[in-house]
Amino acid sequence: MTSLACDMAQGLVPAETGDRTLVAVFASPVAEFLLHFGQDLGYRTVLVEPDLTRIGGVHQLASSVDPSFADPAADVVVTDHDRPELGPILKAALDTRARWIGVMGSVRHAAQHIPALRALDVSEEQIARVRRPIGLNIGSKSPAEIAISTLAGLIADRNGRPGGFTF
Repeated sequence: MTSLACDMAQGLVPAETGDRTLVAVFASPVAEFLLHFGQDLGYRTVLVEPDLTRIGGVHQLASSVDPSFADPAADVVVTDHDRPELGPILKAALDTRARWIGVMGSVRHAAQHIPALRALDVSEEQIARVRRPIGLNIGSKSPAEIAISTLAGLIADRNGRPGGFTF
């Protein structure tokens, strides 16, 4: 007798994805890979880009993070920590019931989102909801690797697992 997990791994039954939504904020190379791989993983994908001249593709588009798609099943990933819209976009995300909110960025660099949110009078409790860095620590450098490590981290978090090779 095989298990459901084995049957899914063999492609005998479809993977259960639920109503997961992946929100990539700001059009960037990492966002392209996140949304592409996210669709493969069964996420409904949304690209949030305030500058509509930067967008293209087949994903749902929005100019800000909105509760209509950033619900308790949504994971919001900000893919550019240097954009001037960072504070307002993150504040909008924090005003939703999104399950997970993170900002891409190295631990070696200052966390730009903290002063941006403080300038908008966002509480320290709300600021603490924003995760940074994002993804599993695999030494990723390319946009595809960053997207894979981020998605792997989101999957581990959803499944209550630490990630890595320890079982």
